[in-house]
Amino acid sequence: MPKAIVFDLLTALLDSWTLWTSATNDPETALTWRKEYLRLTFSCGVYKPYSELVHASARNVGLPSSAADTLLSTWDSIRPWPETRAVLVRLKELGYRVGVVSNCSRELGHRAAGKCGVEFDAVVTAEEAGFYKPAPEAYGAVLREMGVEAEEVVFAAGSNGDVVGAGEVGMDVVWHNRIGLEGLPGRGASIEGRELGVVLEYLGEA
Repeated sequence: MPKAIVFDLLTALLDSWTLWTSATNDPETALTWRKEYLRLTFSCGVYKPYSELVHASARNVGLPSSAADTLLSTWDSIRPWPETRAVLVRLKELGYRVGVVSNCSRELGHRAAGKCGVEFDAVVTAEEAGFYKPAPEAYGAVLREMGVEAEEVVFAAGSNGDVVGAGEVGMDVVWHNRIGLEGLPGRGASIEGRELGVVLEYLGEA
């Protein structure tokens, strides 16, 4: 029986995809940009300023720096998925500890976590951990903050990199694959769904 549920913040709980689309006004361009950003974060490991990676990924796909500036300046427009608060409240009612880990700066991560409408037991960002996911150190930081072992946690991933990374440190993984990303080679999720309720389904509480 797990003691805690840890979520990826920006894709499992929040609709950050729309934030990136709004910065380009083109969904296809935004997805290309976001995938390049994910490639950079997944490959860099040790923390580099989040704003630098946002600008570098924009530059790498031919976008002007103004696109990255827009994304960062409109950060507070990010919103949770419609079912996010209800799922989190239900998990807390069931007695689970709930935490988040996010590939962004401390300031932006804590501001984004506040959009979910509940108090988390832990909010850990890449800046605080010193590493970007899927480096094991990033997951280790939130486990230490919550005082639990990997085997006591279900990790709710929002991206394909988290599915592999969280699984490799020993957590069971549920994948809230909202936009239908393709999986990566390596350990897969125990269950996958297009809505956040897949977490409750996995726990037998749907």
